[in-house]
This record gives sequence, structure tokens and C-alpha cells, in this order.
Amino acid sequence: MSELPLIDRTVLVTGGTDGIGYATTQRLVDDGATVILHAQDQERGEDAIARLIKAGAEPLRLQLVVADFTRLAEVTELSRQITAELPALDLLINNAAVAGPERRTYTDDGHEMTFQVNYLAPYMLTTALTDHIAKVQGRVINVSSALHRGGSVGYNDLARARHYSPLAMYAQSKLALTMFTRSLADANAGHLSALSVHPGVFDTGLLRVYDRVGRPATEAAAILGALSSPACAIVSGGYYDGLDPAPAAALVENTRARARLLKLSTRLTQIP
Repeated sequence: MSELPLIDRTVLVTGGTDGIGYATTQRLVDDGATVILHAQDQERGEDAIARLIKAGAEPLRLQLVVADFTRLAEVTELSRQITAELPALDLLINNAAVAGPERRTYTDDGHEMTFQVNYLAPYMLTTALTDHIAKVQGRVINVSSALHRGGSVGYNDLARARHYSPLAMYAQSKLALTMFTRSLADANAGHLSALSVHPGVFDTGLLRVYDRVGRPATEAAAILGALSSPACAIVSGGYYDGLDPAPAAALVENTRARARLLKLSTRLTQIP
């Protein structure tokens, strides 16, 4: 078996400029992958690439793409760029996320920011790249959170107009992402695999959501690296706590709720 489990594999990691995304990019390049690092803006992206190369990453295995997930048009343009430049994509890791702002915040697209960045943007990106991933029977890894179990989807009030709280918004976004993961796996069985994972509580910009001490992001990268390997057999559509399958929220198993979410997601992501 090769010592580089991801040799000749092409991976897109969203939110790759710091925290888990940065550490995972470093791990995957070390494992032989060519990693397309997604950044919110050019400056942060170039800084991350420079730091990775300084730390020993092979420059030819790194590529930078830029898209601000608070602007859905940029997500569309990112997917067009990827599909135009690559014949296929072996692995997509949807890692980019924000903690809920202390006050309700809307994007220019009219959506509550946490829900758009943490769910609508990865939903759009994954949907647009599904065929590219299916070409090589690739894998989608959605970075979720154990907090999704305490969430609910406010189908008629996604922004929580009456009772807003940052924690509720974050939990809702991660629940929606975990539900989508199951729907994606079911709809593409035999063509691609997908899983959602709570890698643990780590020292990243999201730490305040958990209100506890976080572990080094490199430990999360080891988990995502293991789940990324083609040699790692996974339960497609499953929710993982670290490397182990774990029970997800009841709504993840509810086909009617998931169908309702997909219908809503399609409507919300239609760009004029």
C-alpha cells in the first residue's frame, strides 16, 4: 500500500485559511493530495498558502480559490471555476463556517448570515459539484457539530425573528447540513459517498460556541484525513463523532423533513 493514501487525488477544502481547514489542508498535502484551498478573500488565501509552503507543503500540490460565502453569486462562480478547470473532483470537504453573530445579521442576499455561510453556501457548492464528484465515485465530508442535535429548522422563520440567539442559529445551520448530507448520500447511492462529522471541540474561531477549552486543530485534521482516505470504509449518509458512527438528530432520519428542507434550499439559492 502506498505511504501516501491520497496520491493523485484532488481535494477542495473550504475555509482553509485557518483552524481546522488549514490544518486539514496541511495534512492532506502531506498525504499526497493536491488541495484546492478555498479562502474568503485573496489576501487571507495567499497568506495561508505562504504559511503552508514555509511549513514544508509542496507548492505544486496547492491551489488557491476565493469566494465570499456571504455572497451566493461568488459561490456560483466558484463552482463554475472548479468544473471548468478540473475533469473531476475526488473529495470535497465543506469546512467553512461562522459562529452566530451576537445580533441578527443579514447578507446582501437577504438570508441570516449563519444559515447562509454554514448551510446554503455548502449546499449550493456541493449540488453544483455533485456530477464532478460522482465521475470518480468521490466523497463529500461535511463538518457538522454535536450541537446539531439540539437544533431545529425554522422553515417559516429561519432568521429567528422573534427569539434570536447565536447558539440556536449555529445549531440550526449544522442540523440543516447534516440533514442534507443524508439526502445527498441517498440520492447518489453507488455514485458517491457522503458523511457529516463532529470532529470534536477545537481551538478555532468557533470555540466560543462551545464555551469550553478546545484541543489543537491538528487533532481534527487527523480525523478528517483518516475519513478522507479511500481505504476508510464509511457509512454513506452517516453522522460521525470523530471516527465513529453516532446517532444523529431525529430530523436527519425524517424523509419528509429532509424533502421539505431540500425544496426550501432550492428556492432560497435561486439567484436572479
